[in-house]
Amino acid sequence: MAEKIAGVKPTRMELLKLKRRTKLADKGHSLLKEKRDALIMEFFSILEEVKGVRERANEALSEAFRSIILARATLGTIKVTEASMAVEETSPLETATKSIMGVKVPTLELGETERNPLERGYGLVDTSSKLDEAAERFERVLAVVVQLAEVEKTVRSLAAEIESTKRRVNALENIVIPRLKATVKYIEMRLDEMERENFFKLKRIKAAMEEAA
Repeated sequence: MAEKIAGVKPTRMELLKLKRRTKLADKGHSLLKEKRDALIMEFFSILEEVKGVRERANEALSEAFRSIILARATLGTIKVTEASMAVEETSPLETATKSIMGVKVPTLELGETERNPLERGYGLVDTSSKLDEAAERFERVLAVVVQLAEVEKTVRSLAAEIESTKRRVNALENIVIPRLKATVKYIEMRLDEMERENFFKLKRIKAAMEEAA
């Protein structure tokens, strides 16, 4: 049996307060369970998306690195490094947040990343099509990596909220509500005892008054 709340006075006023608290705790417990279940469904839905995006990112990165290896084999590491230092920056990354079941998660928006060779900034005379191909593949990778970062952060945020909600549900279910109910039962028993004691006292007083009369 759960322990009662310490220091509670067995009065009718306290009993009413505890019954109201128990009712609110039961309602909160029910709402939190619904939230936990909805978050878990959302989590697994996005987890499937993460798997797909991660596979695309791995595939795109593999292709990009193969291309840069071929470019280095053709031009040499120094020439490729010089070209990479000359490349113009891509579009800035726009960040914001949205809410999923009350959980704030990021939204990442990247502008157009794919460019033609003339827009990249390195010279075309002393480079080769292999370098253009590598640059193109890495530009494609960037968009996928940003998407992966968004969905993975979303999954981590949802997982943290699920764990937090589970702890609150368990605390209400196993500690708070049982203690409230145990305390309500204790006060009801004490009030019943006090009522019986008062009844017998009144009977004795009445008997004594009748005897005196």
